[in-house]
Amino acid sequence: MSNKKKGKRYSQEQIFRILGELKAGKSADEICRVYGVGQSTLYRWKSKYGGMDRDELNRLRELEDENRRLKRIVAQQILDIDALKDLLSKN
Repeated sequence: MSNKKKGKRYSQEQIFRILGELKAGKSADEICRVYGVGQSTLYRWKSKYGGMDRDELNRLRELEDENRRLKRIVAQQILDIDALKDLLSKN
């Protein structure tokens, strides 16, 4: 069974595991070949997740979920304000 996932996104858990292999001494070239990612992707992951432990990763996921939820709320409020402006301008 191959670990390659061409064109697929890796979950944060998978990225964390891949970076663990890098930290354990596996070469970047080998990791890139096995998982089908470019070195730039690997080093971008390393800069984002490199110094994190599992608890920090979970906290990051929670914050990203909350940020998505808040962005949806703001977008809905903007739509509501625009609808009210349209309604008031017609009167």
